[in-house]
Amino acid sequence: MNFTVLDAIDILIVAFVIFKLIHAIRHTRAITLIKGLAVVVIAGVVAQAFGLRTVNWLLDQATTTVFVALPIVFYPELRRALEQLGQGTLFAKAATADKADADLVINTVTQAAVRLSSRKVGALIVIERELGLQEYADTGIELDAALSEQLLINIFEPNSPLHDGAVIIRKRRIQAASCLLPLTETRLDAQLGTRHRAAVGLSEQTDAVVVVVSEETGAISLAAGGRLSRYLTESRLREQLQAYLYKHERTFGSRGIWG
Repeated sequence: MNFTVLDAIDILIVAFVIFKLIHAIRHTRAITLIKGLAVVVIAGVVAQAFGLRTVNWLLDQATTTVFVALPIVFYPELRRALEQLGQGTLFAKAATADKADADLVINTVTQAAVRLSSRKVGALIVIERELGLQEYADTGIELDAALSEQLLINIFEPNSPLHDGAVIIRKRRIQAASCLLPLTETRLDAQLGTRHRAAVGLSEQTDAVVVVVSEETGAISLAAGGRLSRYLTESRLREQLQAYLYKHERTFGSRGIWG
């Protein structure tokens, strides 16, 4: 059978799709489950090679069960991938953010988080990127207000009617406050409360960046891609926000959320 140019294109397309899928889930719990599945498959090949019929039968049953359970276990990741596909961002390329907009958000969120941290005032600040967060904004109170450090601090004051829940920032504006976020099912440190579980939960299902200030300790954390970075200093928080907001995924042919 002759190998043609179309065969090469076919292989490259499949390889590119696999690469992008791995890139999309590399920082989520899905990658751990995939590694476990790979171990089961390798064990099955070894059992088949050595004629271990009973072990091979057990692995076959386990593999069937795993494939049936995959859509349930991977629901957040599948939803995220489908949302990215629908918005054209699954196969997007890296782009440099509009630095003026990004700097405003980074500086404002960092300064507000540090001031809230010094007073041990709890906060949950969500920064929208490519995937829209309207369904979460609809659970709260719409503000559509200009982003400022003073407004963020006032929102999270303990006596404020909006202090419970999350603030969602879209570009230069506070889209909504007192929003409800999905809680992660991943096991976290027992010391972490609902704010941290909500931050990780949203970051598992979307590409949002979430800043958390602990009410108990004043510690600042950042959640992105299903991972939580804790005990951030002002400089470290600023660095992480720059890393996520200066470069991000955008749709081909569009300017994206940051310009």
